[in-house]
Amino acid sequence: MTPTEELRKLLAPVRYVLWDLDGPICRLFAGHPANGVARDLVKELQRLGLDELLNEKERFDPDPQAVLLLVAQRHADSAPIARLEGWLTEQELTAVPRAFPTPYADPLIRTWSALGARFAITTNNSARAASAYIESRRLTGCFPHIFGRTENLAQMKPDPHCLSLALESLDAQPSQALMLGDAGTDYQAARALGVPFLGYARNQQKRDLLVAAGVDPAHIVGSLEDVLHALKGMP
Repeated sequence: MTPTEELRKLLAPVRYVLWDLDGPICRLFAGHPANGVARDLVKELQRLGLDELLNEKERFDPDPQAVLLLVAQRHADSAPIARLEGWLTEQELTAVPRAFPTPYADPLIRTWSALGARFAITTNNSARAASAYIESRRLTGCFPHIFGRTENLAQMKPDPHCLSLALESLDAQPSQALMLGDAGTDYQAARALGVPFLGYARNQQKRDLLVAAGVDPAHIVGSLEDVLHALKGMP
């Protein structure tokens, strides 16, 4: 079976698509780099007297979500966590105007929607940031359901909470849905609910991480053009 045939086999039963935002739809922090946001988050932790919750290596983690999640796991008081989550949401909103659309994402979204697929966004980013980005691309009509990070950080992927909400809102059976994500946490959340998974890997490092997480290499694409091509050739 060729890669295109394998992809069409995966896509054939799909009626509902659960999209991650940062990766498959856009590079949210393309113009407002995530590593800089992560460094500023550590400064916020210092101002709150919480930086001791991180070891030296963790203080230089380039992923602000990972830093925030570590702090939440180690600190019992929810008030400063809520403050930090709100701070990160504002950083994501700042990033939206300078985000880069993932190549072929917009035409794929519009084409798939025109073919009858129904969509939801299931992201560890703020729903406010996701909504702002979708509106900026004039794709609001394609995404009536957006589920993102809340102050309860334990519900972030790999927890399947946002996927469960999406399936319920779409009245979708897991076997008819597809999670389109670029991280092992996306795959783990989908697997927990029995939702088929398609990985997007814009480079070899991303691909290696998905394979290490257990994703079938045949279910990973390096370009959304492959998905668009597969859709156009389906009956």
